[in-house]
Amino acid sequence: MHTGVYPGTFDPVTNGHMDIIQRATRVVDRLIVAVAENDGKAPMFSREERLAMLRADVATIKPYKGSVIEVTSFDALLVDFACSVEANVVIRGLRAVSDFEFEFQMAGMNARLKPQLETVFLMASERQHFISSRFVKEIARLGGDVSAFVSPAVHKHLQERFHKPERKAAGAR
Repeated sequence: MHTGVYPGTFDPVTNGHMDIIQRATRVVDRLIVAVAENDGKAPMFSREERLAMLRADVATIKPYKGSVIEVTSFDALLVDFACSVEANVVIRGLRAVSDFEFEFQMAGMNARLKPQLETVFLMASERQHFISSRFVKEIARLGGDVSAFVSPAVHKHLQERFHKPERKAAGAR
């Protein structure tokens, strides 16, 4: 059995992430989608919120030929986490050439730390390659429509986060 880990902050999960998750089930028998505790990125959503959004979105996809998808979080070196769940593959998504340099360096470092752990790069699908969580959050914050980039459930979370109805001042009519 091949077990893969697809790590990320998923802040929030996008259709691009879901594309990689769906396609990764063709590569591994068991896919662990792992929400990274990365305070350096100052996530907008809490770990629990990101896990809940991911679990809801993952529940809507059909894994390839019986592959299993699990969603969890981790706060450790990726290679140590991967070993703890008996993964032999790290799945990384690439959107553009600019992603490759960083991902290539990370794969090299991981290979030095755990040579038995392979990194597999999956190119984002043509329709998804431009989507990033950072852009989705910025567009949503400014009142733009991000419904084409995220699931309806994630879209609702973004709307609630950025566009809460203003309450009338106490005593105002």
